[in-house]
Amino acid sequence: MSRGFCVSGAGKQADAWTKRQVERSTVSEEQVAEQSTGAAYSFAAMEAKWPAVWDELGVFAPKDDGSRERRYVLDMFPYPSGDLHMGHAEAFAMGDVVARYWRLRGFDVLHPIGWDSFGLPAENAAIKRNAHPAEWTYANIETQAASFKRYALSLDWSRRLQTSDPEYYRWTQWLFLRFYERGLAYRKNHPVNWCPKDQTVLANEQVVNGACERCGTPVTKKALNQWYFRITDYAERLLNDMTELEGHWPERVLAMQRNWIGRSEGAHVQFVVEGTDAKPQHEVTVFTTRPDTLYGATFFVVAADSDLAADLVAPEQAQALADYQDRVKALSEVERQNTDREKTGVFLGRYAVNPLSGEKLPVWAADYVLADYGTGAIMAVPAHDQRDLDFARAFGLPVRAVLDTGEDDPAVSGIATSGEGTIVNSGPLDGLSKAEGISKAIEIVEAAGTGEGTVNYRLRDWLLSRQRFWGAPIPIIHCDVDGEVPVPDDQLPVRLPDDLRGEQLAPKGTSPLAAAEHWVNVTCPRCGRPAKRDTDTMDTFVDSSWYYLRYLSPNYTEGPFDPDAAKNWMPVAQYVGGVEHAILHLLYSRFFTKVIKDMGLIEADEPFAALMNQGQVLNGGKAMSKSLGNGVDLGEQLDTFGVDAVRLTMVFASPPEDDVDWADVSPSGSAKFLARAWRVAQDVKSAPGSDPASGDRALRATTHRAIAESEELLDAHKFNVVVAKAMELVNATRKAIDSGPGGGDPAVREAAETVAIILSLFAPYTAEDMWAALGREASVANAQWPQHDPSLTVEETVTAVVQVAGKVRDRLEVTPDITEENLRELALASGNVQRILDGRGVRTVIVRTPKLVNIVPA
Repeated sequence: MSRGFCVSGAGKQADAWTKRQVERSTVSEEQVAEQSTGAAYSFAAMEAKWPAVWDELGVFAPKDDGSRERRYVLDMFPYPSGDLHMGHAEAFAMGDVVARYWRLRGFDVLHPIGWDSFGLPAENAAIKRNAHPAEWTYANIETQAASFKRYALSLDWSRRLQTSDPEYYRWTQWLFLRFYERGLAYRKNHPVNWCPKDQTVLANEQVVNGACERCGTPVTKKALNQWYFRITDYAERLLNDMTELEGHWPERVLAMQRNWIGRSEGAHVQFVVEGTDAKPQHEVTVFTTRPDTLYGATFFVVAADSDLAADLVAPEQAQALADYQDRVKALSEVERQNTDREKTGVFLGRYAVNPLSGEKLPVWAADYVLADYGTGAIMAVPAHDQRDLDFARAFGLPVRAVLDTGEDDPAVSGIATSGEGTIVNSGPLDGLSKAEGISKAIEIVEAAGTGEGTVNYRLRDWLLSRQRFWGAPIPIIHCDVDGEVPVPDDQLPVRLPDDLRGEQLAPKGTSPLAAAEHWVNVTCPRCGRPAKRDTDTMDTFVDSSWYYLRYLSPNYTEGPFDPDAAKNWMPVAQYVGGVEHAILHLLYSRFFTKVIKDMGLIEADEPFAALMNQGQVLNGGKAMSKSLGNGVDLGEQLDTFGVDAVRLTMVFASPPEDDVDWADVSPSGSAKFLARAWRVAQDVKSAPGSDPASGDRALRATTHRAIAESEELLDAHKFNVVVAKAMELVNATRKAIDSGPGGGDPAVREAAETVAIILSLFAPYTAEDMWAALGREASVANAQWPQHDPSLTVEETVTAVVQVAGKVRDRLEVTPDITEENLRELALASGNVQRILDGRGVRTVIVRTPKLVNIVPA
């Protein structure tokens, strides 16, 4: 079998039926040549011919006139780093199948393209080349645009955008100011994630295993004054509205978002920490999901790097805390949260009073508590929390069990217990269950005014400041008199300066914009005094959190998008992209959509009604990389095999969500199949319009089954099986041409036209050439999806297997709609069955219509 259709790995093999179709469809070069009676199949000639026709006809621009139901198909837009690669080839092929199929089904389809063109790679390239980032960025965009056009994607190029265009980031800045007016954009001093290599801050979501997501450098903490979006205000809506997405988004993506938002119910409880004469006491609030264990708290812990630790520390312990904080600064959050790490900490010389028991608890600073989670302080209940227990054992602190679970005493076993049980050693809570104890404890602290039931979230506010040049400038002016002053709307966009380039952009720990004095120094819009621009730029995820809205009206000048267009097209009906964006991009886009809805500009609650994740393209079981030497050049593949063969291979190799290992596939098999399909169209000789009902009924049945089954498969995104259906139909058509009345049979024309329409989803050049050979007017993309005749999709007979005592004894040809009673009677009347039974009675007969009967003798 050709390696063109073999995919390794569990779940990646096509089923046996599909493989048989492949084997039958894969022919040798010599066989292709033998079948040819005219011009040869030439992908190069087709690729040269059809793009101009499609452009002239404007095939892929939506009508947008309300005459048809609208469907918005969107691929996650690319970053312009070099030319397109194999991953692009897979991802964009999948989205194009959906767009082309919906267009054939009669929908008005919007399928736009643009570039996510701000970001560090362009800035780093500019430093290396002593250039401006725009030069590298826009050169790459043009390269990729040419490759996209060659790849025959059904895109509406009239809506093209780049996020680094001033016309685009004007509206990114405008949206920032609307968020600012609503209290959703704010600035604060806070320890932030810092990448020493890129010299910029990172959001929590951009730190992976303690390292910078982009460059892999271990991340440290640095105290800076930074801009944030208050995404936590939308935590509950972001969580609850995922019910709308269930069944339409991959479950693992929804699970990842739910986990990241991290909703937990519990209580805020106030502890009083004894202080000095100058400040007799501090009130410190902790969040706990287990207020039922308050009587089990034996010490109190605050984050070592928090302001709270510095406020609480006794003078005699100040130096010890400072020394410890120096050690903590070198640790990433992942390292600090590692449960296997030895617990470290320092006593602050203070005591916190338990609001229920009145017990004094020693206050410690430790690295396993994070400053930006909860309140940065916890009550430590070592008997029922493993991290607390490990800390208590490391420093000889008491362990008191307050929940009897029937397990060993944690103080002895070293294993904390956290399951269900009965509360003990807890005064008014004794004898209650865990759930009853939580409710009762909340009731007590609320009555005493020392706490309240509440909900907490793991989600933190979105840190959006970046100390780099190539991004949208934050449109705020800092005035000594008026403070933070928004740039007036009529002064947007705040453009990036054109004269910074090369080493001037090198990371220095502050934004390169700070050195551009002619840009920084301005007058205050309110008082007219000297002021300075904010020199940070926005996280590029801000740009990509609303681009799907700009596509709807890219030339609109009254706002970021036309609200009427948003009403017509939103939400995106099908979004396509990698699962690696499950948290960052998808969560941020959902947040933006909800805020923009609250602004009254859109009606949609969610940006993307359905989401399709595509897998990776591997080589030798590993991600392609220059360092591994296993990269595959997309351009070389296209030059060697043609666009259609590469597209078809990508789609056929596996379901969209699975990985494709290029070491186990080759487009050569696809190329041979396409030549075979193309030859079928050349051999059709009947005139257009001939009634196919007078043709080969068996071929017509195969054609109509292919149509009906392909519809279901395409709706379920089983594109690879649809390709196999097309192969089966090509084989049947070829057989009818070679053994029957030839290409003059109207059923052959019907089959060939159906093949062309189905192949237009995967191999548009070949399909268009077939359509022309069949005498049809361009473009096949404008054809209607063929209607199937239900009477032709029903198999006339099926084979029913008859077993006696589990062994096959006969096979019966029956109608698919045979009743259970009739099939039972036929099986018992079988001569073979009667001979085997030899007069014995029958204990039972198991019938599974229409394909199985199992007779159990007495």
